[in-house]
Amino acid sequence: MKVSFAAKRPEGAYALAVPVRSEDMLHERLADLDEAARTLAARSAEAQRFEREVGAIAETFIDEGQTARRLLLVGYGTKRNEPAIHERVGGALTARLLTSGETRLVVDATGLDGRSAARLAFGAAARSWRHDVYRTRLGRKQQPTLTEVIIVGADAGAEAEWTRERAVLAGLDLTRRLVTEPANILYPETFVERCREALEGLGVEIEVLDEKAMAKLGMGALLGVGQGSVRPPRLLAMRWNGADASKRNVAFVGKGITFDTGGISIKPAQGMEAMKWDMGGAGAVAGTMLALATRKARANVVGVCVLAENMPDGNAQRPGDIVTSMSGQTIEVINTDAEGRLVLADAMTWVQRQHKPEVMVDLATLTGAMIISLGHEYAGLFANDDGLADRLAQAGLQSGDKLWRLPMGDAYDKIMDSPIADMKNSAGREGGSITAACFLGRFVEEGVKWAHLDVAGTVWADKPAHLYDKGATGFGVALLDRYIADNHEG
Repeated sequence: MKVSFAAKRPEGAYALAVPVRSEDMLHERLADLDEAARTLAARSAEAQRFEREVGAIAETFIDEGQTARRLLLVGYGTKRNEPAIHERVGGALTARLLTSGETRLVVDATGLDGRSAARLAFGAAARSWRHDVYRTRLGRKQQPTLTEVIIVGADAGAEAEWTRERAVLAGLDLTRRLVTEPANILYPETFVERCREALEGLGVEIEVLDEKAMAKLGMGALLGVGQGSVRPPRLLAMRWNGADASKRNVAFVGKGITFDTGGISIKPAQGMEAMKWDMGGAGAVAGTMLALATRKARANVVGVCVLAENMPDGNAQRPGDIVTSMSGQTIEVINTDAEGRLVLADAMTWVQRQHKPEVMVDLATLTGAMIISLGHEYAGLFANDDGLADRLAQAGLQSGDKLWRLPMGDAYDKIMDSPIADMKNSAGREGGSITAACFLGRFVEEGVKWAHLDVAGTVWADKPAHLYDKGATGFGVALLDRYIADNHEG
């Protein structure tokens, strides 16, 4: 979607949106319309029970010159500093108009500062995302028409702020495309190629490990997961050096199971098609790296996507097998459907030894238990450092990718002990997300600040929301970009 900023409204056909706060006098807010239009808008809003709550819309048509202008009053609520409020307003407008027949939307942003106006534009653009690549018979009324948003009247600086928002939007687009693609199209090798294409020319250093390199490094946990598939696993590392060498690295590690049948511990057939998005953590890392490189972030960041397909082939690993991780620790495989933690274990060891990060954050659609705990509103946050947890949670509030911290501790960690190996990869149902996090914690080296984000309930949505339709949400990109901007730049 094309986004631009202007001092005044353009000529020609467009829909006009006017944000309205609870305390605004409506006639004053519509001062540039004639009396008849103001009266009609006010009566229409009252008839539609428009109470100005965030994202609520009252719609009518007014005469403006020789044009029947679609006018939308959009609620801004009462809390001016509510996190992600501007994105919610922009997204609500696009959701209303995307397939309406309107091609241009003009938003009267009078009174908004540049940052707020850019975030509103971000919400509008993000909500327009569609993936119609495989739809060959899309009805006329289902086809999107809205292609342009013009923000008028915002304070100076909106365009500069939009430069950053546009970079995050590019990352969001990449993540959503990766998560949406089916597993016959997107598998470890093609995931790598998609990322190469997206990052080309941006100055990102790319390194790829194949199965031979992994075997040489002793990545038995990762290779065990991938051995049942004809699609060989890959480890993709993307390095962005935006600061001088004295600044230590931040590492993001994403689980990239491009399809998860559960392996020998096979999942039920119903709903298994959704397991194409079990690489949502890796997708978020790839999108974040694109966003950081596009906006030339002043930080040193390594993004690792650990990629495999978990299949029940005759060569697949079995429950009861014991594998040796790159760290040297041995793992009894109790459940082959607890595969994400296995691939992450080796990826975390590799990035710590290779890149010596000060901070390491992993993202993974790791446990169904997380959806039981938090539903689809928050991702789970686990950390070995209170300061890191607080900074990530704050970035989540500011970006709209919300996190909720859960406990860890020795009592949970002991559950993961195995009688015949150093640990087992799965315990009982109780506290399943916590014990999974404790498993990963065993692969964090001394002195590294680490956080684990269980994004199982947030990378895919079965119903629309303010920034996305049904499908891939892009969760994690705005969060990680905000975390880097607030804590590792400057």
